[in-house]
Parts: sequence; structure tokens; C-alpha cells
Amino acid sequence: MAETVLVTGASSGIGLELARCFAADKSDLILVARNTAALEKLAAELRGKYQVQVLVITADLARPESSQRVFDEAGRAGLTVDVLVNNAGFGLHGGFAELPLKRQLEIIQVNIAALVELTGLFLPGMIQRKRGGILNVGSVAGFLPGPNMAVYYASKAFVQSFSEALFEELRGSGVTITNLCPGPTETNFSQTARTHHVRRQQAAKMSAVAVALAGHRAFRQGRCVVVPGAQNLFIAQLVKILPRAAVRRAVGHYNQLK
Repeated sequence: MAETVLVTGASSGIGLELARCFAADKSDLILVARNTAALEKLAAELRGKYQVQVLVITADLARPESSQRVFDEAGRAGLTVDVLVNNAGFGLHGGFAELPLKRQLEIIQVNIAALVELTGLFLPGMIQRKRGGILNVGSVAGFLPGPNMAVYYASKAFVQSFSEALFEELRGSGVTITNLCPGPTETNFSQTARTHHVRRQQAAKMSAVAVALAGHRAFRQGRCVVVPGAQNLFIAQLVKILPRAAVRRAVGHYNQLK
């Protein structure tokens, strides 16, 4: 019986490339995002190239009812989700008090609440079947406080802590949890977050393909946390030994607008 993998935020970037990675494993796919046309294009590609089954579900996870609807639609299609990829997420650049509060609450809804709800809906079945797993897409930002992107960085810190806790809870259950923590990546994230206005002394970006391959490989290996890229791994380790005040100042400077 083919494995079924549900990927949120599958219309572009890391989510799209992760869908390709799992399709190459001959896994059937459920693709979730807001952009129906992009999802249908990817679905046609994966069906044609890998001969896998693909279901498209158009959903905006910023809407609180969407996670339950995704779960229900997968069930109505008769699909058992073996792997959940919580990739959907976004951030906003700017001071917390200067940004629209409603939009920042939507970051929490997508990056945290939807991730937790989808996990809560699909995980019990995995545990009962004693197989499967969850791949969360966190960020190197989860290791840092993030002045000028405060809510986004904090949301990824939640994903990091939540993933590690579940990994330990599920030890020996046959179900694995992996948190993929990329640094700067060539996706449309910057356009959404307005980070293309950030000062230009930034780290080189990894490709979405390279990030997805690293995450997919770590998930298949049953690893808890993966930070792709030597520079990103260095940063994740360095912040553990630097004074917290110095880290705050450095990140705030990095995230300053021109």
C-alpha cells in the first residue's frame, strides 16, 4: 500500500520541493495551499513524472476552520495520511508595534495554531498504526530572538520546542518527528515578509531544492532536528555560547531596514 504524504504550503518554495522529494519515493500526495492553479500544475507534474496519486485541497490556514476542513476532506477522499509535512508559514518584517496586529496574529495562526491542530488531528492515527511521522519546517530563527521580526522568530521557537518534545514523547512508537531548520532560502518568503528591504550584508541563500533534500533525508533517517548548510549550523551552535544580549543586538541590526 502506497504511503500518503500531506504537504501544506505546497504551491512554492520548500513545500513544493518537499512534495517532489516524497513523490520520488513513490508516495501519494495531498497538496494544500491557497493557490489552486499552482497546486494543480504541481499535481499534474507529479502524476506524470512519478505515476503517483495526488489530491489538491485549496485552503488558507490563516482561517481557523481550515485545518479541520483539510482533515475532513482527506477523510472523505478515503486517504490515510502517513506523513504530515507542516511547511506552511510566513513572517512580517518591521517593529512589532508598527505592524498590523491582525496580520501578526495570522502568523501565529498559520505557523503555530494550524501546525498544532493538524498534528493533533493526524498524529493519533499514526500512533495507532505504529508508523508514519511528521516533518515540521521550522527555521534557524527558532534559535534566536528576532527584533524587527519578533512574532515570526517566536513562532519558530515554538515549533522547535514542540517538535523536540513530541520526538521524545513518541520514542519507540514507530512514529517520528523531524524539525527542519533552514536559514535564508531562495523562496518567495522575502516578498511576503518584506525582508527584501533588509540591509544587504546578508548570508548567502540556499536553494529550496537543497533545503528540501536535507529535510527529506533527515526525516527518513528519523532525526529530530536538521539545520541544513554549514553557515546556518554554525549560527545555531554559536548562539548557544554567546551572551543573549549580544545575540539580540546582532539580530536586530541584521533585520534593520535600509
